[in-house]
Amino acid sequence: MRKAWYEMAHNTRTQHELTRQQAGPYLGVLTLVLGLVLLVLGFGLSVAVGATDISLKTVWDAVFHYNSALTSHQIIQEVRLPRAIGGALVGAMLAVSGAMMQGMTRNPLADPSIMGVTDGSALALAIAFAFFPGLSYFSQMLLSFVGAGLGVVLVFGVGALAKGNLTPVKLALAGVAIAALLHSLSSGIAIHYEVAQGMSFFYAGGLVGVNWTSIKLLLPIFIIGMILAFILARAMTVLTLGESVAKGLGQRTGLIKGFGMLTILLLTGAAVSVAGTIGFIGLVIPHITRFIVGVDYRWNIPCSAVVGGLLLVFADIGSRLINPPFETPVGAITAFIGVPIFLYLTRRVGRGL
Repeated sequence: MRKAWYEMAHNTRTQHELTRQQAGPYLGVLTLVLGLVLLVLGFGLSVAVGATDISLKTVWDAVFHYNSALTSHQIIQEVRLPRAIGGALVGAMLAVSGAMMQGMTRNPLADPSIMGVTDGSALALAIAFAFFPGLSYFSQMLLSFVGAGLGVVLVFGVGALAKGNLTPVKLALAGVAIAALLHSLSSGIAIHYEVAQGMSFFYAGGLVGVNWTSIKLLLPIFIIGMILAFILARAMTVLTLGESVAKGLGQRTGLIKGFGMLTILLLTGAAVSVAGTIGFIGLVIPHITRFIVGVDYRWNIPCSAVVGGLLLVFADIGSRLINPPFETPVGAITAFIGVPIFLYLTRRVGRGL
């Protein structure tokens, strides 16, 4: 009886997956269009909401008819507009990084914040603040990339030491352990060398410090990362079938994973250097988009980018509304959303479902 029930459940899931795959292009277009419309709305709200509320008409005038003599126009142009754009870019970069990481490792629990990537970047930035305080913003971003790579190497190295195969749960546990270690090291450096105040922003995660200089550095990396992700999208879809199947279909899996990891390090390192350790976007968003459009990464990647940007923009709006005039860290809001989903996925993967 139980066997028949499991077979029926498996057949039902398979049928649903096939149906979703067939409808993937239509659902993908719908998700992109609806997501972009909501993102434009989110831009307007993000620019209008803050310590001083500004009407949408004033926002429109400040964007298209800028008057430098008006204080409200200066606030919009120099503070709130780059913050909204930065939120969309950072959210998109973290979501795409998570989607690619889950696809390459075939691990539904993979996420830059869980796999030690973001904490590795934070450690590199702590070292920069403590020992090289005069570094330029671009140099700090390069160090962030190096730290992200260190986090990945440590997580996979520790996970490989476990007995048996490197299962998703073992990899996730190794990621949590390494992330905690890296966070402790960066905190110790920050406290000992008295740069904790400067690092507190990166620990909490937020978009307060985003300006046009940040956007100018972030945008080229975002474009390069997205181009690489789109180039790898078809190969990553095949890779989700399993490495042996991908090799049988002629895929050079080592090369794909190498370029995929480079893309993840670029996107995550740049995002952390600008917005700090904002977690769980890379975990939650890929599951949402996969549920909508299926596992085809030609649709999964652009949908993850739009939905990820949308989530972070609205999370940033929420951070300003929860306890005005003070701001709640955006990382706390995304963690509030992501932790229950992470626990649910851990239980599901642990049961082999």
